[in-house]
Amino acid sequence: MVVKIGFVKLGNIASAPLLEMLLDERADREDIDVRVVSSGAKLGPEQAGEVADSILSFKPAFVVVASPNAALPGPAKVREKMAGAGVPTIVVSDGPSKKIAKELGEKGFGYIIVEGDAMIGARREFLDPVEMAVFNADIIKVLAITGSFHLLYTELDRVVEAVKKGEKPELPKIVVNKEKAVEAAEFQNPYAKVKALAAYEMLRKVAELDVEGCFVVQERERYIPLVAAAHEMVRAASKMADEAREIEKAPDVLLRKPHHKDGSLMAKRKLMEKPQKL
Repeated sequence: MVVKIGFVKLGNIASAPLLEMLLDERADREDIDVRVVSSGAKLGPEQAGEVADSILSFKPAFVVVASPNAALPGPAKVREKMAGAGVPTIVVSDGPSKKIAKELGEKGFGYIIVEGDAMIGARREFLDPVEMAVFNADIIKVLAITGSFHLLYTELDRVVEAVKKGEKPELPKIVVNKEKAVEAAEFQNPYAKVKALAAYEMLRKVAELDVEGCFVVQERERYIPLVAAAHEMVRAASKMADEAREIEKAPDVLLRKPHHKDGSLMAKRKLMEKPQKL
């Protein structure tokens, strides 16, 4: 059975650019077929309605909606259309969405809310296209290494497996904090684990600093240094996450979990061994 999965991307969070790729990293998986529709940087209700209609024409078994702040009207519009069509829907979003997590669950939506998916320093005097790209690259590295991406693909894989069996999938309801992220990464070396914890927690603090710099402080001479400092913290977090990964490489215990072409997960630790199905 081939499971059709729809991905709707409104605006951008660091979890979004590679989200569907996490399920098929070698492009040889035979049990899923995906379509991705995006509204680009904008995430208003008008754009949201259009991309929702587009993904429904694909007739997906379930839909993943990735956006900043799922409480905004645009993401809410997509969920409304998916609910009206009876399509199971999973929200992937950032820290501000925690305030509606209970509501999402009560309305039957799944969610994976990544606390470490930090807001960018969106001040015109500071943020240009290159700074935007570098910020997202650094955040992606930290989320990948510290375990957030592990949770994303394993939870989505679990839903795929339920659909393949003809079962009603139990949608994830997870707020990814530093402990859950690092547990999912399965570090063996305690020093690698604590570096990953520190890197993830730095991202949460980055979000707080960027919110202050973008929405609270109004004086240019104050908000420019604030958002610049937040981006320096992301750069430091990226370096620390990379150090955690290198610690695992040294004794040859770095965890790799590739997908088999049938969709099942495999695992290995040693570089030269073959992965085995879990």
